[in-house]
Formats: sequence, structure tokens, C-alpha cells
Amino acid sequence: MDWSPLAISLKTATLATAITVIIGIPVAYLVSRQWRGKAFVSGLVLLPLVLPPTVLGYFLLVVLGKRSPLGAVYQSIFHQQLVFTWQGAAVAASIASIPLMISQASVGFSSIGADVIGAAKIDGAGRLQLLRYMILPLARRSLLAGLALAFARSLGDFGATLMVAGNIPGSTQTMPLAIYDALQIDDTKTVLVFVVTASLLAIGATMTASYFSEKQ
Repeated sequence: MDWSPLAISLKTATLATAITVIIGIPVAYLVSRQWRGKAFVSGLVLLPLVLPPTVLGYFLLVVLGKRSPLGAVYQSIFHQQLVFTWQGAAVAASIASIPLMISQASVGFSSIGADVIGAAKIDGAGRLQLLRYMILPLARRSLLAGLALAFARSLGDFGATLMVAGNIPGSTQTMPLAIYDALQIDDTKTVLVFVVTASLLAIGATMTASYFSEKQ
């Protein structure tokens, strides 16, 4: 049996989660504050959840393709195109999972009172000190819950990943794609193994997220 889809899924989900954290935390903090235009940004954040996966995948193909500025920069640096690679799959999965990270993290940031931040500023805390010693520690449980959900969502992505990275065995074929292929040829053993594996990983991630959410 070929176990490469599991390895590809894990490394894709890990990179996707890292991207989600880098992008999601700053956006979550902005969304948690009160400012003009917040409703518009909050609406944009939800788009990956409601767009059909094929539509989201098409948009990503346009943005990440070698003819796009982002795709051209990536190719000039890494000497390969981003689409039809596992890295491209990770980017696609991260876009699909970012709303979950933002929704969890913003709850943690919103729970930090303005009086607490104000008192720290009066005591001379700078922006980096506020971020490192107050904001992130106080919101850590929400951040960990968001991280767990983002990992689970990235692990199970199908549509956007397929559109951006394709379904190349040993290269970009993740567990959901391997399950789909195995169903087409009636490979029951592969289907069962990957269904059980993916389910256990997803249950572990969601239970972790639930644990940290309840402890807030």
C-alpha cells in the first residue's frame, strides 16, 4: 500500500497551518478591534467558507499562476512554479482554513479589556512588549484552538487543493484525493485505511480545539 498520501497530507497541513497563523493572527486582531470598515473586512474573511471550492480554486490559480506577479516572484526565487506542487496545495489549504483561525483568535483578542492594554501603556509598555507579554499570552487558548481547527481543515481540504495542485500520485496527492481515486477503482482497503486515519486525526484536532475553547 502506498502511504505517500498520508505524508503529503501531513506536510501540506503543517505548512498550511503555519501560513494560516502568520496571516490569520494579525487579521484576527484587526477584526477584534472597533474601527471603520471592520464589517467589510469581516465579510471578506468569511468568503473562503461560502465560496464553492472550484471557484476558490480558480481564483487561487489566477493569483498563484506563473503569469501572475506572485507566481512569477515565487518562480524566480525557488526556480519552480507554485501551482501543481505540494507547496501550492498548502497555500490553497491555508486560504480555506484561515476563517477558522481568525474566528477563534478574534474571540481571544476581544476578551482582552481596553483598560488592561491602557494600564500597560501607562506603565511604559511598547507595542512589541504588549504583543509578547500581554496580548498573545492572554489569547493563547483561543490561538491554540484556532491552530488545531486550521490544521484539521487543511488536512481535509479537497476542492481548492485539487484545483491548484492537481492529483499527482507521490507528489500532490493527499489523503482526500487518494480516497477519491481509490473509490473509483473499488480499492476498499485503501479507502478504509485513509478514511480511518483522516477521521482519527480530525477528531484529535477538534477535541484539542474544544478543550482550549472550554478553558477560555
